[in-house]
Amino acid sequence: MKIVVTIPAYNEEGTIAAVINKIHEVMGQNKYNYKILVVDDGSRDKTAEIAKKEGAVVYSHPKNYGLAEAFKTEVEKSLDFGADIIVHIDADTQYKAEEIPKLIAEIENGYDLALGSRFKGTIESMPFMKRMGNVAFSKVISNITGIEISDAQTGFRAFTRRVAESIKITSGHTYTQEQIIRAVREKFRIKEVPVYFA
Repeated sequence: MKIVVTIPAYNEEGTIAAVINKIHEVMGQNKYNYKILVVDDGSRDKTAEIAKKEGAVVYSHPKNYGLAEAFKTEVEKSLDFGADIIVHIDADTQYKAEEIPKLIAEIENGYDLALGSRFKGTIESMPFMKRMGNVAFSKVISNITGIEISDAQTGFRAFTRRVAESIKITSGHTYTQEQIIRAVREKFRIKEVPVYFA
């Protein structure tokens, strides 16, 4: 089983090395067959250079296109690498790489899309208005899909090759929600996993 851990990054030279090193540590301890892919979304700092030095495969956009385009590139390149499972995590250390195996385990248990839920887990810090906005938006997505989703905006998720091949993101902004909505409509199995968020 090949796993590609993908990280979108824009001017993250201060944290990208720590994120990559922790992923290497966690994936190595669990003896996964894995690659780390950093999609450098037009960074103007040393993000790409540092990521390569730390052993990640780096694909750089010529300019900053935003998270949705970075996610599309992550999925495309991961499929090119032959990924069976794609894990998406942010570059800012707010999610814990140590919890990647929890998401992978749910995929191995037969789920197609595992979502790291901050609201079912622990949130160390999130501005009140952002928290309320996330809760409200997740309720909208729950109403649209007919299943309860506590964290539709999570930047920490794992999904199968079949999901990646079947759901081609078309949105320019709301890729997190689009993937969930279309996964439900295409009858993929979804599981929320409580995670820590700093």
